[in-house]
Order: sequence, then structure tokens, then C-alpha cells
Amino acid sequence: MTVSLGRRRIAVFALFFLPGVAMASWVTRTPDVRDLLGASTGRMGLVLFGLSVGSMVGILCSGPLVSRWGARPVIAAGTLATAAGSGVIGVGAAAGADPVVALGLGLIGLGMGGGEVALNVEGAEVERLLGRSTLPAMHGFYSLGTVAGAVVGMTLTAISFPVLWHLAVVAAVVLAVLVPMIRYVPAGVGRRTGQDSGTHTRDPARPAVWREPKLLLIGGIILALAMAEGTANDWLPLVMVDGHGFDPALGSAVFAVFAASMTVGRFAGGRFVDRYGHAAALCASAVIGAVGIALVILVDNQAVAATAAVLWGIGASLGFPVALSAAGGSGDDSAARVSLAATLGYVAFLVGPPSLGHLGERFGLRNALFLVLIIVVAASFATPAARPARTP
Repeated sequence: MTVSLGRRRIAVFALFFLPGVAMASWVTRTPDVRDLLGASTGRMGLVLFGLSVGSMVGILCSGPLVSRWGARPVIAAGTLATAAGSGVIGVGAAAGADPVVALGLGLIGLGMGGGEVALNVEGAEVERLLGRSTLPAMHGFYSLGTVAGAVVGMTLTAISFPVLWHLAVVAAVVLAVLVPMIRYVPAGVGRRTGQDSGTHTRDPARPAVWREPKLLLIGGIILALAMAEGTANDWLPLVMVDGHGFDPALGSAVFAVFAASMTVGRFAGGRFVDRYGHAAALCASAVIGAVGIALVILVDNQAVAATAAVLWGIGASLGFPVALSAAGGSGDDSAARVSLAATLGYVAFLVGPPSLGHLGERFGLRNALFLVLIIVVAASFATPAARPARTP
């Protein structure tokens, strides 16, 4: 069937929105899940490792799968895994079973990591056909989904609504939106034909991409700002509860503030990028995010901590979409460059949760954030790598 460009754009917006809802729904219930499991900070770090592993497996498999089958089936499978993961987390929390919760997180990570490349492939094609920058807004719909999920999660936390039923409803909503929207994603986008489809991972251009210092620096920027975003997704409510004395509902409210700031940054950031370029946008993101994280660590005041979440969210907002765009435009074979940069970024999701969990167990969660702060500050010095190459 022929799909209009307007409907394709709406479908991409909706499909970016869904994982945001699922992720925020889980994050806002982390204090309740932690209590249901009776888990220490260190044990929660191990449970969160399921999300990291699932994300890495998904991102590593997505490129070859898109190359072979196209973006549409990978997006569909990833969204189905995200819905299933939400339900499994609810079951595991109700049963007090760490491995089941970790499995659910692994499914969410697999779905989101696997769908990330495919969604960006489809989004980049829509952007090309529209002739204007839309990727930041697409990622903005993910953030909008986190706002919606966080507000609902905060409300349900405040009234002690059961985690199991909350996450079961989230899974049903994700499926209800996926079924009509996936029809508007055309088949075949991103698929390689002929011999290329079977040799994509052996493309002789790929090793050269891995050795490019400029691209590796861009990947390092993605890693740092993805770690800043992922740290908030995994730990912000607990940092507010354990580190600043908020009750669980207010801790979830601070995460909602963070998510809203991410949303504003992504919807408004496109104009900044168009005017000042990738490098300036990424540098500003790193500096603003570092200031927000530093305030959360250093200032023992609830009002300041909540305000700092705004800076943290704005700082992290443009990191992933803008750096991916810079990576794709840094030379030939854009798909390989985006895949490499995204993989480097997902290393943050692999090492971040358990590392911060172990550090938090020993030094406290607020002090553990020093690791993230140092990495984000270092990334600010690497942002000139995102400048476009000069043509002779």
C-alpha cells in the first residue's frame, strides 16, 4: 500500500513515544520495585544490569537485521519486546523475584536498543523526504512519552497503586498503539538487496570507520551524554529519595521534571542546531548537563536538587540525536557511522547502572554521580570533533 508522508511522520512520532512511556513507567516505580524486592543499592545495580545487557544485544543486532529485513519488522519486534518487558517487570516485582525483574528489563532494553537504529533509519528517510530537520523532534516525542509515563507513574505511586497492574496497563497501551501505527511504516526501508544484504557486517569499509579518530570522539560524546541521560533514567528517583530525603512520590515528580526538560530541549533544540551547528549544540549540552549534575551532588537542598534536574535534562536532551546526526554526516557510509556511534553510546547503558550501583553502595548515590560528572565534563572538550569537515 502507498503511505502518505504525513502519515509516515505521525507513525514515527508515535513509535518514538511508546518506549518513552514504557521507560518512564518503570523508572517512576523503581522505589516501589526496590521495596518489593527488598533489594540493596548494590542488588538494584545487578537487577538494572538486565536493561544494560538487553540494550547492548539489541543495538548490536539491529543494524544487520535492518540490512536484511528492513526497518519495519525490526521496529515491530522491538516494540513488542518493550511491551512484554513491562508486563514481566510487574510480575517479577509482585513475586519479589530479582531475576524476573531483570528479565523484564532485559526485554525492554532489547526492544528499545533493537528498535533504536531501525527507528532512526526510518526517521532519517522521512526527514530526507520532508527536506527539513525533524530527528530532534522525533526524539522529542520519546521524551514526551517519558513525561506522560512519569506523570502517570508519579500519581499511581502517590496512591500506592499496585506495580503489577500499572505495568500491565502500560503493556496493553503500547500494543494498542503499535498495531495501527506500524501499517504506516513502508516495507523495505534500510534493506540492502542482492549480495550486500548477506555481507553487510563484512563490508570492507567498516574497519576503516572504526579507526577514524574523529568518529570515535563523536562516539565518546554520545557515550557521555547517553550516560548522563541513562543515569537519570535508572537512578534519579532513588537519588532524590535516598540522597536528598524526598518521599517516593516527590522523587518520581523530580524525574517527571527531568523528563519534561528533556522534551523541551529536544523540541526547541532543532533551531539552535540549525543556527549554531552540531559542535556548539553538543558543547552547550555537556556544560549545562554538568552544571545540573554538580548541583545535585554538591548542594544539600531539595529545592536546588529539583531545579538542577531541569539543567540536567536540558543538558542531556540533544546529546543522542545531535551526535548521531554529526556521526552520519562525518563521511561516507552514513549507516555504518550511525551504527558505530550508537554502539559506543550504548556502552554507557551497559557499564553505567552496575558501576553506579557498586559506587553508590560504598560511597552513596550522590557521590557516585561524580563519575558521570567527570565523563560529561571530558566530553565537552571533545565536541569540536562534531564540526563538519571543511571542503577545499
